[in-house]
Amino acid sequence: MLTARRVLIVAYDNTQILDIACPSSALDIANRCGANPPYRIELGTVSRRPAHSSAGIALTAGQSLETVAGPLDTLLVAGGAGYEEAAADPRLVTQIRRLAPHSRRVASVCTGAYVLAAAGLLDHRRATTHWGYGDRLAARHPTVAVDTRPLYVRDGNVYTAAGVTSALDLTLSLIEDDHGPTLARAVARELVSYLHRPADQAQISMFLAAPPPGDRLVRDLRGHIGAHLADDLSPAALAARAGVSTRHLTRLFTTHLGTTPARAVRAARTEAAAHLVRSSALSLAAVGRRCGFRSAQTLRQAFLDHYGAGGDTIRRMPDMPRPRARPGRETPVP
Repeated sequence: MLTARRVLIVAYDNTQILDIACPSSALDIANRCGANPPYRIELGTVSRRPAHSSAGIALTAGQSLETVAGPLDTLLVAGGAGYEEAAADPRLVTQIRRLAPHSRRVASVCTGAYVLAAAGLLDHRRATTHWGYGDRLAARHPTVAVDTRPLYVRDGNVYTAAGVTSALDLTLSLIEDDHGPTLARAVARELVSYLHRPADQAQISMFLAAPPPGDRLVRDLRGHIGAHLADDLSPAALAARAGVSTRHLTRLFTTHLGTTPARAVRAARTEAAAHLVRSSALSLAAVGRRCGFRSAQTLRQAFLDHYGAGGDTIRRMPDMPRPRARPGRETPVP
């Protein structure tokens, strides 16, 4: 039995204090709301030096990274203005690379993704970072499938978040994975936060998009779909997760999203695949696997149905294509 979930947050000079405060505060509140086992939160730096945040506040580290021994539940690297120096620091990168195999999961916030990438932990994985830094990350690490569309991304046991307040969305998702939705909702209420923005919500112009569905069950399922594109997302699987019948699930999606569960899943997978095609050099087959399609041909057909263009055309477009606004018969979930 676990006595505590040990979470090590890694900081460095010119770090973004919110990238540390959002996860640590949410986990602390989770403990006060009854997390069992509780989280044990630690802050680590190279040689246990104080980390001077870009806001001018110095953070005292409790751990020297060189002396930390596993196992760890979560290893999380913060972002911040000092990310270039951090990613180029062999002492820091060596310790991240050493600790990662001893961690149940590894995460980054914002430009902390640069440190994970420098340690080789994002190779051949889908990852996100702040929208303003994605192109540079992709150019520097061509084996990383950078997607700056979502708020956070999970690829295996590696999690990356877009930046700043998306750290809270990611942490609420981790709490829900660890302890269930009831505790995550309790933490969000204490934080006076919306629970929680779905992973696939766009980083840019999110307030200009259609309002989130009013039904909490639909809202939570939409977030689950965006964060688990490669999983079984059939109507039956979604209904089982929500604890409702497939018929009731279809009624809820039709009422609150104007579409069926199958079409919603296919649209989420297709749009995520389009962003991945445009932001990486991955083959259509590799993109398809990451986004839940059985084959490259199935993905090509989804692109044609959704955008009226094939994958190669989408890759060459200067901007993201717009979905075709036309009714059609439901296409089975791939």
